[in-house]
This record gives sequence, structure tokens and C-alpha cells, in this order.
Amino acid sequence: MDRNDYYGAESASLNLTQFYSKFRPDQKPAESLGRDRDWNIDLIPKFMMANGEIVRFLTHTDVTRYLEFKQIAGSYVYSGGRVSKVPANASEALSSPLMGIFEKRRMKNFLVWAEAYKDSDPSTHQGLDIDRNTMTEVFKKFGLAAGTQEFIGHAMALHLDDSYLNQTARDTVEKVRLYAASVLRYGKSPYIYPLYGLGDLPQAFARLSAVYGGTYMLNTDAKELIYNDEGKVIGVKANDETVHAKMVICDPSYAPLNVKKVGSVVRAICLLTHPIPSTNDSDSCQIVIPQSQVGRKHDIYIACVSDAHMVCPKGYYLAIVSTIVETANPSEEIKEGLKLLGPIQDVFVHESPLEVPIEDGKQDNVYISRSYDATSHFETVCDDVHDMWRRITGEPLVLKKRENEEEVNAA
Repeated sequence: MDRNDYYGAESASLNLTQFYSKFRPDQKPAESLGRDRDWNIDLIPKFMMANGEIVRFLTHTDVTRYLEFKQIAGSYVYSGGRVSKVPANASEALSSPLMGIFEKRRMKNFLVWAEAYKDSDPSTHQGLDIDRNTMTEVFKKFGLAAGTQEFIGHAMALHLDDSYLNQTARDTVEKVRLYAASVLRYGKSPYIYPLYGLGDLPQAFARLSAVYGGTYMLNTDAKELIYNDEGKVIGVKANDETVHAKMVICDPSYAPLNVKKVGSVVRAICLLTHPIPSTNDSDSCQIVIPQSQVGRKHDIYIACVSDAHMVCPKGYYLAIVSTIVETANPSEEIKEGLKLLGPIQDVFVHESPLEVPIEDGKQDNVYISRSYDATSHFETVCDDVHDMWRRITGEPLVLKKRENEEEVNAA
């Protein structure tokens, strides 16, 4: 059930008409922007780690039969006043402009250790225990400088802040390994992206759901949840009818009384007519601006795609800059990201609340997801899926590989 007339709600991909009616309802798109149908503009852009959990979800459910993917050309980090490629393995570390010659060797040693570490083989541990030692202790062991620690933690392990430094190292080491393995899968970068935009994901699930007898209702505003005398949900009031249900699974906007606001995300959707400077003329990329580089508490993320991904006409690029709001002037907070884009043809800035459920849903059978955060990848979304599955079923989500499970191909 979706109140919109398009698939995907907050994570939809909109054509020009839909996009302008959402952000500039009193204005028509310029004719120079081309045909309506050539645009599929993501409201919330996110890339998929090639070996990540989101790809396992898609292959396990077999929804990949309805989707095509393309590789994202590069993964970059803003450090020392410039944009540089994130080194993904030992050989890239040795050629990276992010570090001096001695630091490159130390970075290489760290990556070799992380890749080789086996719980059952103490000879690979080099005196470290990733279940006991903190990440700060690991970095100290390899003598890594603060700047190197930063891009490992934020651009490879994709941590949202620096709290990981005081936590045990396993989570970060596994994330660095996932990053490196994802790069190896297709080369160039660890990320892939569906052709025609992220809005194709919910459409693909809708098709698959129809195969199993599911019904998808667009343009249906679920105005109210209906409860019985015991406080358990028994249905949804939508338009002029009531749909009965044993449980309701929804995003925060459908149950405003059951959620609390914990912050906001600001996003700037930018139309460009050129690749982002310093990205090797890439048709697509992710850039992470670590918090300390721009004196913030949260990282700034830039996701860029182009006509190569069937999301805009030839010659155009879509770049989305996003971050967690920290001040009363959100549009100022993304300026450091906008500066990296070069000349911008047009920009659409919007702010979205970050909401989380107050209860776990077991009392009233209303299970609510978290809002999409500012990250330009799906790792935090997958964490939420696991959390919701555990709340709904009482068991962890275990994806067993099926015999006929297809691999995801990305050109």
C-alpha cells in the first residue's frame, strides 16, 4: 500500500514531471532538459556493495531476474583539500597519492594483515586479537597516521562517526575485507547500481510479490491504523475502505504517533553537464568527505550517476550531496560537498526527518522501519532489515544459498 502514484515512496526514482511536481510544483521543466521518460531521478541515492548484504537479499529472493546492474566507476575520499581514489588493496595503497612513501608501506601491511587474519590460525594475528583489541590499538600497532585511519574508517569501513575507534576491531576489519572483496568482484570500485535508478528495486519486488499472490496498491493513502480493545492493530483505513490485517509493516510516515525524531538529513540533488572534477572523468562515483576534514560531527556523502545508468539523457550527470543536519541552516552544511562538483546547472535542496520507532512492535503488531540516513550505500538499511526481521519473527534472518541462486552481473 503506497500513498504515492509511483513505486518506492522515499526511495523512488522520478521522471521530470513527477520530480518537478514534488519540488517545484509551480514550475515546468525546461524543454532543454529533454524527454520526461529519459529521467529517473533518485530521491535517496544509495549504491550497493558488490559483496554486501543487499546483494545477498536480492539474489536470495530471486528479484534479480527483473533487474540489470552497472558498476559504479570509482570510490573516492576527500582528504587534505583534494579528492583521491580510495585504495582498495595493497598494490593500490602503494600508488595512492593520499600517503607518503613510508605511510604507504604501513597501509599495505595493515591491508595484508586484515586480509590474511584467520581466527583459527594465531600465526596470522601478529599479536592482535580482533575480539579484544580496539581499532585504535590496531592502528597503533601498524603505526598508521590520523589521515590514513580516517579514510580506512570512513571511506572503506563506512563508519558514520569515530566511535568505532574505541570498539573491538572485528567489525571494522570485516568491513575492510568486504570492501576489498567487493572491489575484486568487478574491479574499479566496490559498488554496483541498478539501471533506470533505485526505483526499479521496489518495482521488481512488486512484480515478484504478484507472482506469489501479493497485491500492490498505489495511490492509496493509509490514513489511519485501526486497533482492537487490547491495543493490537487489526487493519488500515485507506481511502473509504478498511483493509484488515494481523500485522502492519510500514515506514515512519504511516505511523507518526509511534515514532520519534532523532535528527534530519539534508540532500541536494544537482543536475550537472560534466563529470565531477578529480574523478578521472568517471561516469559515476561515490565521494566520502570525512567529518574532520570539514570540521563537522558527521561525514558528507556524494553519489554521482549519469546516462550510462539510464537515469538521465546523454551529456547529463546527477549528483546528490547529503549529510546529517547539525545546525539551523542545513543548506550551508552541504556547501563543502557542492564545491567539489564544479559548475552546477540546477540544484534541488530538501530536508527529511530521521525517525525511529519508539517500540519494537511486539505489543501492537505495528513494525516500523527507520528513516533512510545520509549514507550513499545500503549497509545501514540492511542492518534495519535484519532488526525488523528479528522483531517480527523473533529469530535472526539467515539467508541460505539456494542451488539455483543466480549471481548478480554488473557490466
